[in-house]
Amino acid sequence: MFVVERVARGHRYLYLVESVRDGKTVRQRTIKALGRKDALVASGELDRLAASIARHGERSLILSDIDAGRIASRRIGGPLLFGRLWERLGIGDVLEEVLEGRQFGFAVERAVFIGTLHRLFVSGSDRDCANWMADYGIEGAEGLALHHFYRAMAWLGEELGEKAQGALVARCVKDAIEEKLFARRQDLFTDLSLVFMDTTSLSFYGAGGETLGKRGHSKDFRPDLAQMILALVVDAEGRPICTEMVPGNTADVTVLLPVVDRLRTRFGVTRACVVADRGMISADTIAALEKLGMEYILGARERSSSVIHNVVLNDAAPMVPLVLERQRGETQLWVKEVKVGKDRYIVSRNDAEAEKDKADRQAIIAGLEAQLKKGDKALVGNSAYRRYLKASGKNFKIDVGKLAEEARYDGITVVRTNAKVTPLQAVLRYRDLLEVESLFRAAKATFNTRPIFHQSDAAIRGHVFCSFLGLVLSKELYRLCRAKGLTPEWQPLLRDLDRLQEATIEKDGRIVTTRTHVTGQVGNVFKASGIALPHNLDEHSPEIIPKM
Repeated sequence: MFVVERVARGHRYLYLVESVRDGKTVRQRTIKALGRKDALVASGELDRLAASIARHGERSLILSDIDAGRIASRRIGGPLLFGRLWERLGIGDVLEEVLEGRQFGFAVERAVFIGTLHRLFVSGSDRDCANWMADYGIEGAEGLALHHFYRAMAWLGEELGEKAQGALVARCVKDAIEEKLFARRQDLFTDLSLVFMDTTSLSFYGAGGETLGKRGHSKDFRPDLAQMILALVVDAEGRPICTEMVPGNTADVTVLLPVVDRLRTRFGVTRACVVADRGMISADTIAALEKLGMEYILGARERSSSVIHNVVLNDAAPMVPLVLERQRGETQLWVKEVKVGKDRYIVSRNDAEAEKDKADRQAIIAGLEAQLKKGDKALVGNSAYRRYLKASGKNFKIDVGKLAEEARYDGITVVRTNAKVTPLQAVLRYRDLLEVESLFRAAKATFNTRPIFHQSDAAIRGHVFCSFLGLVLSKELYRLCRAKGLTPEWQPLLRDLDRLQEATIEKDGRIVTTRTHVTGQVGNVFKASGIALPHNLDEHSPEIIPKM
């Protein structure tokens, strides 16, 4: 059945008709004349009739409500998954505990959670976050505005006192949060006897706060920008423990000792083995660590250290072959220990990495030979090429001696340690530092902390700390998934989570909540995490509004 419009005696009339078949012919049969169109519209009868019919057709009800703007879908996958992990890890409870006695007048914990969720999904500025959250079903987000996010970030980075003697920065609110989070998961078997530390730089397009924004060695390859140095410490299981944020002109080698000293006071570490890369090693650092009674496994500078170059690598003792099982097959290692006086060095050679180093060098030489035939002036400015060149009269040629020297380092790693561990254990612990480096790549790329537009040190620290909390959540998610034999891909997972949406329809005293079907990795990830998905369709009384 349908309504048709016909013209008669200069007026337009509406009729309710149906199609009927008469033999091979289909014709329209009038069921009822509804009346003149202008009179029906003026009296409102037409609208009342349409509404009455719509109540008996669910599809029409939904379509009409969508057109009227009474139905809007919201993304629920991310808030549901990471919201449950946020609760399990006790992050929300810790924030409320630290907030006790403070009267902000808005839900600070919710603002921090939304800021963290924003880092996980799209990142960017807090101004963007305030607009982004409108598309997501986040419990407690109602009433939050941009200035609330600014105040929440400033609170996270708020200083709690004067800078202690020997410390690089003053103690902040975020430090108290890190300590309480660690205490929540600490038990008789929790140990910080092995910690990993690495640093990176985060550049600013603005001034970078009162003290954080400084020029220094840029790991972002943006020496033209002010930056800050971010240090990350993780435990033996790869779980983030804490961060330190210092001015951008602070050298890596000066960061290690203050961080180690704060680990002792903040987390009650009495004995720990610190694993760090070669950028943090110096005679003063090693002496200070030994004075503190701390064990260390530190990467050594193979090329610039005369002891390693002339003594360690020339040691005639044979290496011991070891085969390690990895996810992508076996890895052949050769390991030996070399003592120079009281100093202990561990030398390892990785066959696969040695082949890669050799292939990379040969590729550079092939390109160098091709360029030399065209002229050598442009080669001097290329650092990859310049290291293999030497002057020959007014021109340059390939330095054969340098090639032979570089071949000595193919696949070679040297670490210096005072830890009471076997050579193999020292090598494996240092190789585990690669996981920390991958966490940094995730924090800088996946969570893309930049751009940072805040003007105060406190707000900048809070902004970056949300990325740390995002790292905590993602690490917990991967831990749960690995326990079930699942390895989700990050970016596809975020897209799958965004496809999980929910709509709430309120009509005639009924509230109906429906969600889309799960796609991609969502079902397996929720199952591995032990989180239940909401029902496909739920009906509630008006007093009971379902929580996201």
